[in-house]
Amino acid sequence: MIDALQIRLQRLLRRIITRPRIDLPLAFGLFVLACVGLMTLYSASGGNMAMITGQAARFVMGGFLLLLISRIPPSVLRSWTPWLYAGSVSLLLVVAALGEVRSGSKRWLDLGVLSFQPSELLKLTMPMMVAWYLHPRQLPPSWKDIMAVGILIAIPAGLIAEQPDLGTALLVSAAGAFALFLSGMRWWKIGSLLAVVGAMVPVAWHFLHEYQRNRVRTLLDPESDPLGNGWHIIQSQIAVGSGGMFGKGWQHGTQSRLDFLPEHTTDFIFAVFSEEFGLVGVIGLMLLYAFIIGRCLWIAMEARDTYSRLLAGAIGMSFFVYVFVNGGMVAGMLPVVGVPMPLVSYGGTSAVSLLTGFGVLMSIYANRKVHD
Repeated sequence: MIDALQIRLQRLLRRIITRPRIDLPLAFGLFVLACVGLMTLYSASGGNMAMITGQAARFVMGGFLLLLISRIPPSVLRSWTPWLYAGSVSLLLVVAALGEVRSGSKRWLDLGVLSFQPSELLKLTMPMMVAWYLHPRQLPPSWKDIMAVGILIAIPAGLIAEQPDLGTALLVSAAGAFALFLSGMRWWKIGSLLAVVGAMVPVAWHFLHEYQRNRVRTLLDPESDPLGNGWHIIQSQIAVGSGGMFGKGWQHGTQSRLDFLPEHTTDFIFAVFSEEFGLVGVIGLMLLYAFIIGRCLWIAMEARDTYSRLLAGAIGMSFFVYVFVNGGMVAGMLPVVGVPMPLVSYGGTSAVSLLTGFGVLMSIYANRKVHD
């Protein structure tokens, strides 16, 4: 029986390598973005090859998962969705009980061989679950269905916020909300929900940790504490502004090399890129991101069923939110919430989970509608 299983695995790997079911333009865009990420990370880390090879290995692992998942039909993914969602939420409960504490936050599970953030899984399983729930129901959704989706989103978002990890909680919530909004909700319903969210902001303020409140205060007036809470934003803005039109050149940035810029390989790596490649480089990178997001939305339009359409659209729009939030954070227009620049910032779990999500998109592409 073991020999038969080995033969089946070998055949599957051979089909993945010889007949990949992927959207080549999207795959090319992701490959270029990964190369840009490694190049920027090399400069930001001062040529730390251990960090580069580790990130490259994660890209390879994520790429393999992308190819593997691309061969799983969306109908199979849909049948797995409730179990994947339940499993990822259960891991959040395990983190709450047994998670590893780093920098004051309990977000990690240490498995000995590796450690990872289960909250990253929800960035994919959350829109999958919302799409699964809405798939058999009449659209646009009723208020009853909207409330049910709200509960599905609130459970993992609340557990993640308690870690505390407000940035990831908001991203997970956004991923689920996009699947809901793409289901054809009436504009007046969307407006009503946004009004409710806006009305809850003052209430939510009292549940924030003090350091989270300080981040909002610092955004409004970073100069009030230039050597403390305002240091991140001020140094990031200096790095972005000093890049000018064409930048200082690769490996010639000063803010990261002189250690003025904190977290310059993770959350603020976009500031390093901006300083070294300037406005022209930033525009080029944003165009690359726009191409990837546009391709995701095209796959969503070509999807065969409701589940695939909502899921593909939510993944594409979530990718946009990651770019928007990190770029706004680095430019000093949004609070510092610890959201990485996708496939550019250093981070293993994030890179692997993102590429896994794109594997789902490739599966939807491979099973898209056939036009005459």
